[in-house]
Amino acid sequence: MSLQDIREEIDKLDAELTGLFCCRMELAQQIAAEKSEQGLKVHDRVREREVLARVGHLAGDTFEQYARTLYSVLFDLSRSYQTGLIKKETALTKKIRESLQCSDVQFPKKGVVACQGLEGSYSQMACDKLFSMPDIMYFRNFEAVFQAVEQGLCDYGILPIENSSNGSVNAVYDLMRHYNFYIVRSIRLHIDHNLLAKPGAKLSEIKEIISHEQALGQCSEFLNKHPEIKVTVCENTATAAKMVSDADRRDIATLSSRNCARLYDLEVLSAEVQNSENNYTRFICIAKDLTVYPGADRISLMLSVEHTPGALYRMIARFAALGLNLTKLESRPIPGRDFEFLFYFDLEASAWSDDVVSLLGECSESDELFVFLGSYSEIR
Repeated sequence: MSLQDIREEIDKLDAELTGLFCCRMELAQQIAAEKSEQGLKVHDRVREREVLARVGHLAGDTFEQYARTLYSVLFDLSRSYQTGLIKKETALTKKIRESLQCSDVQFPKKGVVACQGLEGSYSQMACDKLFSMPDIMYFRNFEAVFQAVEQGLCDYGILPIENSSNGSVNAVYDLMRHYNFYIVRSIRLHIDHNLLAKPGAKLSEIKEIISHEQALGQCSEFLNKHPEIKVTVCENTATAAKMVSDADRRDIATLSSRNCARLYDLEVLSAEVQNSENNYTRFICIAKDLTVYPGADRISLMLSVEHTPGALYRMIARFAALGLNLTKLESRPIPGRDFEFLFYFDLEASAWSDDVVSLLGECSESDELFVFLGSYSEIR
């Protein structure tokens, strides 16, 4: 047979397979109705294992693994379809739908907002872009921001979550699993780092540079050109600028913003020393209560999956079946569980979609950890 002849045979088989697939999904629809009537879960692990074992045996040694993979995908599609049909009400779906009933509420112009650092920090700059009249309370570290929001001391909190050139802010991701909060908005802030020192100081005099570890990472190329200068990590770029301003020495400098130069009476020794001009940090705005504001088109989740081959793929496939685009996947090790990970997802998805909310509800009922972190929009 020629290549064309083989392809024609494959086209015929594809037509048959498509018809059989549609018949199978129609039967899945009937199964969904029965499960709904009997109050059964969509996911039936025992049944899936039986089917996989049977089709694997039918496929034979050569194609067993391929057949199992194919049917795993079919199960994912079937579960997604059934979930959309059943639309079972769970604690999470109820909470999301209750929030949507107040969807005409506009994002506030003011509020008590927790920021890490001092006046002049990038968190403060992000806060001022999100709120026109914020009442800012400053805290020393990221954990204190989470605590202030969870305990109701502040209405909102601003936290950096990732940088375009230096990656994720791991400290924030590690803290997420320990606190109750919802993301209500995010913002991408352009970051310019400058080498700041006391008035009259020269670059040749500098013996030590202090700044936040993210700023140091984002300016690694500049620092590598000056190996003779000691580098010291500080909890915040604005705090570092104040330390330089208050120091009784002229040989110390900081990597901070021009805003800090004005605030703390410092001079710019070298401007825009970050590795890339296209340097952005993404900040999230968190709140204690779930609120979905108009225009929300992004959903964030935190979850774990079974420690088995293909478990993460099967989870992603459930969202892919609804045509949802995964924009971020971050993994963090789970303490005390060898080589098991907690995953952070960002999806382009809407909480106004019944299918999306139903799928979120079903995932929340699983035996694995599943946390809905919020539905929100991002400002650029």
